[in-house]
Amino acid sequence: MEVDLDNTDRDRLEDRLVQETGLAARVAAIIEPVIEDLGYRLVRVKITTQNGCTLQIMAERPDGTMGVEDCETVSRAISPALDVDDPMPTAYALEVSSPGIDRPLVRPADFVRWAGHEAKVEMARPVGARKRFRGFVRGIDGDFGLIELPDAPEGQDRVARLPLADVFEARLMLTDDLIRESLRRGTAPTAEGADETIEDETSEDETTEGETSEDETSEDETTEGETPNDAEEADGPSSVDNDNFPSPKE
Repeated sequence: MEVDLDNTDRDRLEDRLVQETGLAARVAAIIEPVIEDLGYRLVRVKITTQNGCTLQIMAERPDGTMGVEDCETVSRAISPALDVDDPMPTAYALEVSSPGIDRPLVRPADFVRWAGHEAKVEMARPVGARKRFRGFVRGIDGDFGLIELPDAPEGQDRVARLPLADVFEARLMLTDDLIRESLRRGTAPTAEGADETIEDETSEDETTEGETSEDETSEDETTEGETPNDAEEADGPSSVDNDNFPSPKE
């Protein structure tokens, strides 16, 4: 279900709901202006201990598409910015990827664009004595995201009103309907794109090894430090990996 957002408060709808903290927030502050200058949007920054240390950057075009060439463009643009500000305390692998099919919902507008599809939402604060919700996205109402709950007890409102400011993590569920819609919109990654190997250029004092992007298993990912259960497997998003080893710190 596509919704025309031209007549809405676009600026408010396009603000990211979940803001990074700590080191990831510092990285986001460095790279987001660079990404936006290229015409892309930052979706998420995450730092993991995968392969030692991996800096995961998720980005997309305003229409939600993001191919391998787009990932390469973003990777080449943000690498110099990260080299200059040097926020990472240790060697790391830089990974730039698309949101994938079962994408996170990071903006109020995402609740509008993907209305009708199933999603899981985890709240930072309980709403009606619960923090986790699973149901069908029904858009937004002011400052609230609307989720229709199939498991709502009889006699209770089936549509949960979730304060957008308290959303901790929200992600679409991989379903046949979502796959078909993603293919129709052109936001679904292709197998060829997911497997393509790209090497980024680095400075002379960096060691670079081109890595093959792998099909990823979608996790119910949260911001740093939390990992909810019941992950759903998804087609891998387009991505670019680049081992980035900064100069030893004095």
